[in-house]
Amino acid sequence: MGYAVVSLGLTKFYGKLLAVDNVYFNVQENEIFGFLGPNGAGKTTTIRMLTGLTKPTKGTARIFGHDILKETLTAQKYFGVVPETSNIYDYLSAWDNLMFMGELYRVPKHEREKYGRELLEIFGLYERRYDKVKGFSKGLKRRLTIAMALIHRPKLLFLDEPTSGLDVRSTVIIRNIIRKLNREGVTVFLTTHNIEEANVLCDRVAIIYKGKIVAIDTPEKLK
Repeated sequence: MGYAVVSLGLTKFYGKLLAVDNVYFNVQENEIFGFLGPNGAGKTTTIRMLTGLTKPTKGTARIFGHDILKETLTAQKYFGVVPETSNIYDYLSAWDNLMFMGELYRVPKHEREKYGRELLEIFGLYERRYDKVKGFSKGLKRRLTIAMALIHRPKLLFLDEPTSGLDVRSTVIIRNIIRKLNREGVTVFLTTHNIEEANVLCDRVAIIYKGKIVAIDTPEKLK
């Protein structure tokens, strides 16, 4: 089994501020990989570099063997991204949000409608598919955001603080969805500041502090 993600010295300066410092790590295919650290440690900046949203100052990375700088569009076909802040349109229905994302990924109409229905069933949103999202709870919105990131059937899912700010019930639902996706072959890269979440979800965890990776191992060995 190969690597879904390989980080090769990713570094990011914002002016004189060093946000991410020469980061090396790899994510094996079909694992749940946790990126653990306090707020401001460099987690979101690392995801933004890996997904092509922010250009590294130095270094690069590979997504399923494709260089994120030299083969950006090819690399992006392999993953979906769930940002910490919502990327859904409140004035649209859940269905319309999902179909819009499918169009952005150029998923054929018949395929996105068929898989869209399946995703809404999986995420417990089918009965509310025509409701405007502005009436959804934060937990329902997070579920919809994950579904939108999966509409093009990616092999890799980036999740930035997937349960941050959610109540206990919504947190349990999201974690169960992550486990289900992983059992079905999706590699998961998730950032979190929650040690307990990393322990219960992840196969391996990298700890980042002040932009540096300070440890990488299984949760059991990091205790």
